[in-house]
Amino acid sequence: MINYQSIKPWLFKLQPENAHHIAETVLRLPNLCQIPFNSFLESHFITNDVLSQELFGRTFLNPVGLGAGFDKNATMIRGMQILGFGFTEIGTLTPKPQEGNPKPRMWRHIEEETIQNAMGFNNEGLLKAQKRLKERFPFTTPIGVNIGKNKLTSESEAINDYTTLIKALHELGDYLVINISSPNTPGLRDLQNEEFITKLFSEAKAITDKPILLKIAPDMSVEDAVALTKMAVEKGADGIIATNTTIDYSLVKSPYDKGGLSGAVLKKKSFEIFEAIAKELYGKTVLISVGGIDSAKEAYKRIKAGASLVQILSGLVFHGPDMIKNINIELTELIKADGYSNITEAIGADRK
Repeated sequence: MINYQSIKPWLFKLQPENAHHIAETVLRLPNLCQIPFNSFLESHFITNDVLSQELFGRTFLNPVGLGAGFDKNATMIRGMQILGFGFTEIGTLTPKPQEGNPKPRMWRHIEEETIQNAMGFNNEGLLKAQKRLKERFPFTTPIGVNIGKNKLTSESEAINDYTTLIKALHELGDYLVINISSPNTPGLRDLQNEEFITKLFSEAKAITDKPILLKIAPDMSVEDAVALTKMAVEKGADGIIATNTTIDYSLVKSPYDKGGLSGAVLKKKSFEIFEAIAKELYGKTVLISVGGIDSAKEAYKRIKAGASLVQILSGLVFHGPDMIKNINIELTELIKADGYSNITEAIGADRK
């Protein structure tokens, strides 16, 4: 593959969203044409007996997944497999197509290795994503489907958006994710409350027995995060993803006045929330950690804290696709060095 560090300076001359479109154009090619898939897998997809585990009724050949927000429209599923991800989370999808917020709406903080985005759930909508998923189903690696409400949907009608998406997509993914934690849709984070979560999971569980996870924001207090996630699990959530982007703009030197921060500056805040949740919920539900993970060392820290899986996103922009392969190779070595024969023995080691 092309050396990413050699082309990164050229990509960084482009607006971030334009660079993303170039990446999407390249990564959707495996979906559109027949290319030698196995030869790529041999060199980039890392799998072994150490990293493999069973979750949600599927085999995850490695624990490093793509977080939601990159493959918004399910156009790059096969490309992500080729890059080495053990699983992919598509979306966030909304029932109706929407353009998202006005441009510019994405910025790089290069010194801090951080992305600031105010995209606003821009996506092509339910029907196009559903068509693509049907064309690719069944998948080589597990697929998560991240869902949200349309911008113009009122808070009182929001539950209808989520149930519409669940009905249409639950048979096409291995798990679903309720996204009520993005800072870029007005009023969305207000849905992080007991009344809404109770009603949503009650209706969702009547529709499907597929695993449904809740993704939370990092900007609430630790106490509130623990209380919210504990309540969500009691109401039927099959797992927790922590965390989404942060609106703590003090973390970067020159922030813009909108959007959420992801990447290296989120590392500490995301882990603090995850650690608190894991102390309460490890062993009771599936935990997935995301936010500032850019190395095997950081991934292993989250795994030992209780994460069955980890997700990366912004790190790809700064470190390139070889990051996935490197994390999995080094993660294997870290697990073995601690005397474990399989990742499941390391998950939650700090909780035991």
